Amino acid sequence: MSILDIRHLSKSFGKHQVLTDINFSVEKGDVTSIIGASGSGKSTLLRCINLLETPSGGEILYHGENILSMKKSEAAYRARVGMVFQSFNLFYNMNVLENCVIGQTRVLRKKRKEAVETAIRFLNQVGMTPFVKAKPAQLSGGQKQRVAIARAMAMSPEVLLFDEPTSALDPEMVGEVLAVMQKLAQDGMTMLVVTHEMAFARDVSNHVVFMHEGVIREEGDPKQLFAKPQTEEMRSFLSRFREQ
Repeated sequence: MSILDIRHLSKSFGKHQVLTDINFSVEKGDVTSIIGASGSGKSTLLRCINLLETPSGGEILYHGENILSMKKSEAAYRARVGMVFQSFNLFYNMNVLENCVIGQTRVLRKKRKEAVETAIRFLNQVGMTPFVKAKPAQLSGGQKQRVAIARAMAMSPEVLLFDEPTSALDPEMVGEVLAVMQKLAQDGMTMLVVTHEMAFARDVSNHVVFMHEGVIREEGDPKQLFAKPQTEEMRSFLSRFREQ
């Protein structure tokens, strides 16, 4: 059984239809990249999956259970399906360590000692243990994003959602965040990534979803999609990246 099944998902803001009949599945260990031009609905889709937006129709099945009608709390679901934002969303009044501890103690009800040990373990994985006492304002964009990834991992998620995690970074910082994500992928983390990094989508993902105007136009094996796009929209989209 898939971890996530998105079925006939739609989303409207007033009369503006943003997502139309979205269908795909996420299996354990999948790295799925969602690509497409700005305004194609990618981030809205991710926000619906994380329940930051309420879908207008369809189902989001988590282990076969429709989360839109689940009795479980949204916080408990989000602990299992974590999210990393393009704007980091760190608590600026807390240091790096506390950013990675608070969710564990508040949501998972962990004892502080265990939460600190877990936080240190994941901060070490992303190379941020020297900065445990630093406040986010003292960090570079790449460092903030690595802390955000460690914070999400500390919640022991089954799936990690990434919403354009490198788009707010200076070019020289993009590589350090992508390296962390690539390592997570190699370690078997199930990931759903909205990205403009085409090399990541092609080389690290095992599944690519191409969206255009709120609809999935193509999906499948990255190597095949990038080598032989089937639609004019996908060919046009890829050609813009090849020209850069």
